[in-house]
Amino acid sequence: MRAGVQVMTGIMPWILSGLGLLILLLAGDSLVKGAVNLSLRIGVPALIVSLTIVAFGTSAPELLIAIQAVMEDAPGIAMGNVVGSNTANILMVLGIPALFATLHTSECDTKKTFNFMIAATLLFIALAFRGVFDWIAALVLLGALALVLFDAAMEAKGHRAACADATMDEEEIEGVDPDLPWWRIMLFLVLGLIGLPLGADLLVDNATVIAKTYGVSDAVIGLTLVAVGTSLPELATTVMAAVRRQADVALGSVIGSNMFNLLAIIGVASLVGPIPVDAEFLRFDLWVMLGASILLVPFVYMARDITRIWGAILTGLYVAYLVVVLS
Repeated sequence: MRAGVQVMTGIMPWILSGLGLLILLLAGDSLVKGAVNLSLRIGVPALIVSLTIVAFGTSAPELLIAIQAVMEDAPGIAMGNVVGSNTANILMVLGIPALFATLHTSECDTKKTFNFMIAATLLFIALAFRGVFDWIAALVLLGALALVLFDAAMEAKGHRAACADATMDEEEIEGVDPDLPWWRIMLFLVLGLIGLPLGADLLVDNATVIAKTYGVSDAVIGLTLVAVGTSLPELATTVMAAVRRQADVALGSVIGSNMFNLLAIIGVASLVGPIPVDAEFLRFDLWVMLGASILLVPFVYMARDITRIWGAILTGLYVAYLVVVLS
């Protein structure tokens, strides 16, 4: 009887962490649907909705995890989640789908966004060597994010002015339903606003318990369990796109997501409280993240597709990275 209780006690943090992650993902999706449809109903242009609400909304789970981790004195989870997610997005989210079908990334022009991502990565690493992400680092990161968003808005407006058929219709934005009744819009918003903090609280609390149980740091849990968990929606989307031979824009999505993670999530979380940088990040994890980013050069600049061989290489590198981190 006592052994059964001990087993359940050991399993419960894993179950509750999974439940917290599931609530986070569902609540994030709900918030995006509600916010997008509400914004368009009250007259906010589709372009602005796409550049702001959708971008922030899809990263809401990671953002809430970071804020919750800082508030509960587990900043290693916040830092680990961002660094681990960026590494996972490149090696896992692009690697595993390529095992099913070639990702035709050669058809996407992502040079400018990639340059921004590399610049954001270098800025992030430079700020990390200060030893802490505080309000000063937050202002620098959020200032860089504002410049990126401004540039994207100007480029989109110029593109629309130059090409009449390039206008962004509301139907092009994910989550839009012109027939969605008002009560459902409000329900989506309420469920999102309630579910996000609830899911983040469950995940951070139980991830911390798991870290203490197994004698590993919060940072390691952030780099592995939390990072992989928050990357699962992107992985599922990319796998399905690869199976349907529609993965041409996967590379651009990963690049944009990584840039947003670095600038927005740590930027906002650092305003809530300081995030100390563990020495191991400076010795290893930040350089792995940068190295993974540089691996994208052939696909961005040399018009290479991500073939099955490349998929195996990327996936193998990610497995090797997890083994090193966990050991």
